[in-house]
Amino acid sequence: MARNKNYLVTSEMLQYVEDHSCRFHPAQVKLIQATKEYAGGRMMGNPTQLQLMQNMCRLIRAKKTLDIGVFTGCSALAIALALPSDGKLIACDVNEDFVSIGKPYWKEAGVDHKIDLRLAPATETLQKLIDEGQSGTFDFAFIDADKPGYDSYYELSLKLLRPGGIIIIDNVIWSGSIIDSKIQDADTVAIRSLNDKIQKDDRVDAVMLTVGDGCTLVFKHHE
Repeated sequence: MARNKNYLVTSEMLQYVEDHSCRFHPAQVKLIQATKEYAGGRMMGNPTQLQLMQNMCRLIRAKKTLDIGVFTGCSALAIALALPSDGKLIACDVNEDFVSIGKPYWKEAGVDHKIDLRLAPATETLQKLIDEGQSGTFDFAFIDADKPGYDSYYELSLKLLRPGGIIIIDNVIWSGSIIDSKIQDADTVAIRSLNDKIQKDDRVDAVMLTVGDGCTLVFKHHE
């Protein structure tokens, strides 16, 4: 195998990458700033990753999508902006206080009509969609919620996804904890387990990227 080419990752380098990757709607810029100012802003997805999601949705011409773990709505806004006017995003979360921060910016961006917010445990929402006969009809899913639930979210999303659809899973590097065998907390174990599972899953192709806290792009095989 050829020698890996690595670059020194500094805050200046990361800022350069972000500056040369992201083209955000003004409402996105405002919501990102509002989220940073919020006490839980550290839970926000990496801005470059938000742009990656938008690009992936546009690439596959996504129309029917899932956002599992909304937080303040940055990911939901990014996805919704990439959808056509009649596109739909099912946004799953359990905390209305967090979501309420993003709602005004969804409206400002003119995409609030595309976002169907479901305030309930995501497993219940996803299973209900399956029970309604919607398996194989979704184009894209983003998973960034409670880590012990990752495996369930992955399996349910995979059922709902059409062949050729894409799942993006956030926090798969988990600040490096996944490679430290001494770290065995529930979150780390859940992420590590799903990473191993996906690497061997013959239903999909996947690639793990070192964007933000790590994200895995999962591509469901064509049947």
